[in-house]
Amino acid sequence: NQVALDMKYVRDQFPALKNEWVFMDNAGGSQILKGCVDNISEYYYSNNVQLGGSYDISQAAFKAYGEGRGKVATLFNAARADEIVFGPSTTVLLQFLTKSMASQFSAGDEVIVTITDHESNIGPWVWLEERGVIIKFWPMNKETYELELSALDALMTDKTKLVAFTHVSNLLGTINNVKEITDFVHARGALVCVDAVAYAPHRAIDVQDWNVDFYAISLYKTYGPHHAALYCRYDLMQELDSLYHYFYGKDKIPAKMEPGNANYELSYASGAIVDYLVTLGEQAGSTGSRREKLEAAFADIEEQETILCEQVLSYLRKRNDCDILGIKDGNDSRRVPTIAFRIDGRDPEQICLAMDKHKIAVRFGDFHARRLCDSLDITKDNGAVRISLTHYNTVEEVAKLITALDKVLTE
Repeated sequence: NQVALDMKYVRDQFPALKNEWVFMDNAGGSQILKGCVDNISEYYYSNNVQLGGSYDISQAAFKAYGEGRGKVATLFNAARADEIVFGPSTTVLLQFLTKSMASQFSAGDEVIVTITDHESNIGPWVWLEERGVIIKFWPMNKETYELELSALDALMTDKTKLVAFTHVSNLLGTINNVKEITDFVHARGALVCVDAVAYAPHRAIDVQDWNVDFYAISLYKTYGPHHAALYCRYDLMQELDSLYHYFYGKDKIPAKMEPGNANYELSYASGAIVDYLVTLGEQAGSTGSRREKLEAAFADIEEQETILCEQVLSYLRKRNDCDILGIKDGNDSRRVPTIAFRIDGRDPEQICLAMDKHKIAVRFGDFHARRLCDSLDITKDNGAVRISLTHYNTVEEVAKLITALDKVLTE
C-alpha cells in the first residue's frame, strides 16, 4: 500500500532501526529519535550547569529547559507551558499527583478507577483509601471489551470527586472517547485524570478541546528519552499542595510538582519529538502553525498505522484458534495498533521465545494491567501475546512477522 509518510525519512530518524531486530514491542518503549539523543549531547556539552545562576551558561541552560517544556506543551496543545510537569515516569507523576491532591479529599469521598487501566492510574488512587476515600471500579463490557457510560453513571454519586480512566488500554488498544467521558464526569461535578501513555504515540493530543483536568504520557513511549509529562490544568495546579521544599508555596508552578527538579537534559531532549512531528507535517504539505503541522503529521501516522494494524488483525481473524482482545477490525478508527491475543492451547511465553529466534521483538504478560488480566482470568496463563506497532514499522516487517508467527504456531 502507498502511504503518505516518507518511510525512508522516518526510519532514518530512528538509528536503532538499523538493528537486525524487528521492534514490535513499542508500547513497552519506542525507539528514540536521533534528534532527542543529539539534544541530550548538546545539553551535556554546552549547558551542563545548575539553573538559576547569573552567568550566561546558566541562563542558556534555563532557556533550553524552558524550550523543552514549551515544545511538549505544543504536543499536549496546552494553553500554557507551565501546565506541563516533568518526571521520570507516568507511574511516578501520578503518585505525585495523588499525594499533592490528598488534602482535598475527605473520608467518604469517592474516586472511580477503571478495570482496564495500567496500574499507574489505579494504584495511586487506591492509596487514598488510607484517608477514608471510597474507591469504585468502573467495569468494562466483557463482550465488547469497552467502557460504557451507563456503567459509569451507575457508580457516580454526589460524593464522586474524580474519575481516573485510560485513553487507550495498553492491552486492548481501544481508544476511549475522552471528550465525551470528560463532559459526562464534569456535568456530575467531578474531575478526570487520564492515562494517555498508550494513546500519545498514535494520535494528536488536545487537552484544551477535551477539557481534561489531568493527563499523563510517557515520553519514552512517544519516541523520546526515558522521561514523562503530566498536564495539570492551571487553575487546578494552583490548588495542589507543594511536593518541594517548604518555601516553595502553592504559587511555585510547576516547580512545586517537580521535587528535586525535573531532569534538565531529558526535558530539553523531549522537545525534539515535536520538531520531528512538525517536519513530518511539513512533508505532508502543511503550511500552518507548528501545532497544525503536528496535527497533519498525526493524520499520516494514523494512515500508516491503520494499514499495519489491519494487516496483523486480518491474519489473526482468519485463525479459528485465536482470541483477539479488543476490536478485531484494524480499520476501525477507535483502534491503535497495540494488539493482544491468545492462541488456544499455546503458552504466550513460549510463542514469544519462539519469535525471538526470528529476531522479532514481541512480548507476553499482563503489561501491568494486572486487574484487567485477572478479570479476564488469563493472568495465571501468562496473560497474552502483544504485538505493538507504530508508524516506523513497515508492511514488509509485518509480513515478516506474520510469516514467522505462522511458522511458530504450526510447529
